[in-house]
Amino acid sequence: MTGDAFERLTTGLEIPLWPSVPPGTPRDMGQRVVQNSSDVVFFHHMSVSHISRPSLMVIRPEKPNGMAMIIAPGGGYSRITLEVEGRDIADWFGQFGVTCFLLTYRLPSEGHENGKDVPMMDAQRAVRLVRANASRWGLDADRIGLVGASAAGHMASSIISEGEQLLNAPVDEVDGLSARPDFAILLYPVVTLEDPFAHVDSRTCLLGKGAGEELVRQYSSQQRITKNAPEVFLVLADDDPAVPADNSILLYQALRRAGVKAEMHIFRDGGHGFGIRATNGLPVSGWPALCRAWLKRIGMLEE
Repeated sequence: MTGDAFERLTTGLEIPLWPSVPPGTPRDMGQRVVQNSSDVVFFHHMSVSHISRPSLMVIRPEKPNGMAMIIAPGGGYSRITLEVEGRDIADWFGQFGVTCFLLTYRLPSEGHENGKDVPMMDAQRAVRLVRANASRWGLDADRIGLVGASAAGHMASSIISEGEQLLNAPVDEVDGLSARPDFAILLYPVVTLEDPFAHVDSRTCLLGKGAGEELVRQYSSQQRITKNAPEVFLVLADDDPAVPADNSILLYQALRRAGVKAEMHIFRDGGHGFGIRATNGLPVSGWPALCRAWLKRIGMLEE
C-alpha cells in the first residue's frame, strides 16, 4: 500500500484502500457491478455497486500543485454514480492543479458485517491512505480535502469531526494516522436521518427498515459535529425534491454551534444531483467558481 508500485500517480491508476479483504467484508462477495442508467445513446450515466474492494482512482492534473481532493459520489447508499458527481468534478478542479482521487466505497446493505459503518470506515481509510503516501506522491499532507455528494455527503459529514476515531481494528501503520480532512466540500448532502427531513431510501439502505429512534439520531451526521471539524463548503438548491434543504441547514447550524467556519450557498433552482454538467445554465452553475474562491481564502488553493 505504501510501496513503490504507486510511487508515481497516473490518471486511471486504481489504488486499493485495504491491503487485503476489507474488515467485515466476506471473501466470496464476487465482482462489482457497473451499470449505465442513461437512455441517451451519446450520454453515459454510469454507476457501480456490489463493492467488495473499495478503491481510489487517480485523476492527475497536468501541473499538480500538491493539493488533493478525495471525491465521493452519491447514490443513496445503494450504488455510486461515477461521472456527474465524480469525474466531472475532478476534471474541473484539475484545471487548477488539484490531484483528485475518486472513491468507491462499500455500500451498507450488501452483506458486510457492521454494514452501517463500512462507508464511513472506507472514507476514513481513504483520508489516512492519501496522508500516509503524501510525500511520496508529491502531495501536501495538510492540504487533503474530502468531497461528498448526496448520500456520500452524509458519509463525509459523519467523519469530519472524528479524525482520531478508528471504526475498524488496526490493520497497518496507515490506521495510526488522522482521518480528519483539512477541508470538506458537500453537495446537497443527506445529513439528518430523522423525520421529517430524512432521505428515507438512504436511511433504509444504511440502517435497515424500522431502525430505532436512538440509532437514527446517532447516525444523523449533524449530531456528530464537534469543534474538531475542518472548514466546510456547502452547496444545494432550494427546490431539491429528494433531499430537503433543511439537511444542509441543520449541518450548518451544528457547525456554527461548534465554532467551525462554514460557507453555504442555497440556489433557488437546481434540483438534486446537478454536479457540474447538470446545472443547465442556471445560476447554480457558478458553484465551482465560488468553491475555488473559498479554497483560496482558507489557504488550501494557491493563487
